[in-house]
Amino acid sequence: QVQLVESGGGLVQAGGSLRLSCSASGSIGAITAMGWFRQAPGKERELVASMTRDGNTHYGVSLKDRVTLSRDNAANTITVYLQMNNLKLEDTAVYYCNAASAIFASWGQGTQVTVSS
Repeated sequence: QVQLVESGGGLVQAGGSLRLSCSASGSIGAITAMGWFRQAPGKERELVASMTRDGNTHYGVSLKDRVTLSRDNAANTITVYLQMNNLKLEDTAVYYCNAASAIFASWGQGTQVTVSS
């Protein structure tokens, strides 16, 4: 298993930007993909962006042209950064970090992103 620590959520005006970060520790060598999902009230959790171990990145439809996912590998941690630009009211949601492997899927506690008009 891995432990995930998220940061960077908050309140932002429409059109603004936010950067979320998520650091994984523990069994990071087993991680095959790491990224972000989000869940808005009354809606299902959806993919925002995910990066595989070899660097292939997949973006969800909703934010595809407005986000960039990047990664920083250190000796004992992996950190992924989600840069979100031109945020819209409908981007308001709880954003969850995810780390997946062949034998586990770990989730962060979630960080609230609220976009105001």
